[in-house]
Amino acid sequence: MTATTTNSATGRRKNAVARVWMTEGTGQITINGRDFEEYLPTVELQNSILAPFQVVALLNKFDLKVVAKGGGIHGQAIAIRHAISRALTQVDPEHRKLIKPVGFLTRDPRMKERKKPGQPGARKRFQFSKR
Repeated sequence: MTATTTNSATGRRKNAVARVWMTEGTGQITINGRDFEEYLPTVELQNSILAPFQVVALLNKFDLKVVAKGGGIHGQAIAIRHAISRALTQVDPEHRKLIKPVGFLTRDPRMKERKKPGQPGARKRFQFSKR
């Protein structure tokens, strides 16, 4: 029996949280039990997930099992990219020097602003009537 190492990492963006389990393999990616081309409909979102592998030149070297929850499809895609980048730095700390300058390890802190009481939204005010 051969022991394969599994690296796991968590990535976040807005309300989306992605957990990634990375094992050496042929490049098969499943997100929530579905193939990643099926789960992410556009080529732009698919490329955003593959970008960390392209930066470190390890495309089709790892199999990924991803569980993504919360948020929308774009937020989940960026959360998955964040988690993959963190997992790649666990595989080899030298990868950090390549991934960090591109910005894939930075957690995007922008969140939706909360609605305030006494007004209809976060910033919007009710219509002012002078008379």
